[in-house]
Amino acid sequence: MQVGKVINQMVSPKEQAIMLLLMVISLAILAVPAATECTTVTGLASSCSTFITYGSPDPFPGSPCCDAMMSLNVITDSTDNRRLICRCMMGLITTYNPNATAIATLSGSCGVSLGFTIDPNTDCSSIP
Repeated sequence: MQVGKVINQMVSPKEQAIMLLLMVISLAILAVPAATECTTVTGLASSCSTFITYGSPDPFPGSPCCDAMMSLNVITDSTDNRRLICRCMMGLITTYNPNATAIATLSGSCGVSLGFTIDPNTDCSSIP
């Protein structure tokens, strides 16, 4: 227990947040090549559960959620990955239909562009 206290005193909260963000991005990048399902996207979107449940403008998505959206943005580096993420987001919209609007506004609320519009009518197969 003392070691944890010493480490916390040595690393500022900002540094801890940066390390957490880098870990999330690293995990997301490593997970994509093997992703034939939506577990990565669903896991990242789960950090937005409060926003998805209660919508906007309050509560604002917040740091963990926006960090997750930034991680998704990093993953959208190819057409195949954009289409995969699109299909996963559309699956979330279908699953959580009453909260579809909140899911659709996630990336925009965080100031992140995924390269496609999150909307129930989006045709993921036509994403460049």
